[in-house]
Amino acid sequence: MQGRHVGEEGEIMTVGKACTRIVVTTHPEETVQEVAKRMAQYDVGTLIVVEAHKPVGIITDRDLVLRVMAKGLRPQELTARVAMTGNPVCVSEYTALEEAIALMRGYQVRRLIVVNAKKELVGILSLDDLLLLLGEEQQAVAGLMRAARSRRE
Repeated sequence: MQGRHVGEEGEIMTVGKACTRIVVTTHPEETVQEVAKRMAQYDVGTLIVVEAHKPVGIITDRDLVLRVMAKGLRPQELTARVAMTGNPVCVSEYTALEEAIALMRGYQVRRLIVVNAKKELVGILSLDDLLLLLGEEQQAVAGLMRAARSRRE
């Protein structure tokens, strides 16, 4: 299994094991002003737009700036549906991390929405999550190298 991320128990690392499970959401008909307030309340820059537990869009603080503020539109009159990116890139929680990375690269996105078999929202996988995981793996390898070196000395 060369090139695969393998967890402590030897199984392939999946998106579901690496993603953030606590996700702040909004409804498509909520106002952009309420979306911004929720982002501030939870100190996040991304909300997942859901209907019936299924993701229908994603909205970022950057979306608010470019699609609303820069155009001089009124956030209290626009809905999340207008400012969101629809048809977000979703991935199964059982997808291997390598495949998730390839999807991010292919779609040129920094976040993947993680869904279960019913296509319901269960988490979000961000580039930051992946970088954190890779950093932890590098630290583990460095520890092994130090242990091997000390045994030789």
